Amino acid sequence: MKNKSYIGISLIVLIFGIIFIPKIIDRIKNGSVVQNDRMSLSNEIVKTDALVKIGPAPKFELTDQNNIKISNKEYAGKVYVMEFFFSTCPSICPIMNKNMIEVEKTFANEKNFGIASVTINPDNDTPEVLKAHAEKLGITSQNWHFLTGNKEYIFNLANKGFNLYVGENNKAIGNFEHSGLFALIDKNGNIRCRKDKQGNPILYYDGLEKPGVDAIKEDINLLLKE
Repeated sequence: MKNKSYIGISLIVLIFGIIFIPKIIDRIKNGSVVQNDRMSLSNEIVKTDALVKIGPAPKFELTDQNNIKISNKEYAGKVYVMEFFFSTCPSICPIMNKNMIEVEKTFANEKNFGIASVTINPDNDTPEVLKAHAEKLGITSQNWHFLTGNKEYIFNLANKGFNLYVGENNKAIGNFEHSGLFALIDKNGNIRCRKDKQGNPILYYDGLEKPGVDAIKEDINLLLKE
């Protein structure tokens, strides 16, 4: 039964990748990231009391801004949000930072909540650089880890693990491309999400627009109560 379950999850992820990843790449290159389709949630918000369980989130081990090894085990028993970004990003990252800070402030007193922000430019984003970046943003939470490591490992974690597109492109603003999406993981390490108006799992949350940010805050609250 487990094998069948994993096959089903793999098929969902594969179909998702075939349909949506080319769109994401196209829009990133054109400076417009995932707007007005299933991925953005802008026009597809559906409030719910039951979230879809997509499957287990990929395991990882990286180094945080305090030069401490952090793995998915540190988030066991916690609801957490994962994003991929880079500190020198001049386009969508400042918006993602601002919105993630809003999420963090909403759950600042929740000991069972955390955030994992993984850089896609580890050559520049050393623990020292990430620590300075966190300080610049005013981040003091012990549960928000800015993570760095081997570039190939991180790209595989994003593209193959979470199926969240990241790429290197000298023609792109900042030389890197990535989606503006947030992944939501429950206390048991499963990726969770709500459905859209057509009844399909949205998979990830838009970290760039208010409807997506409001949606993930609502759903974090649901998962904290489970």
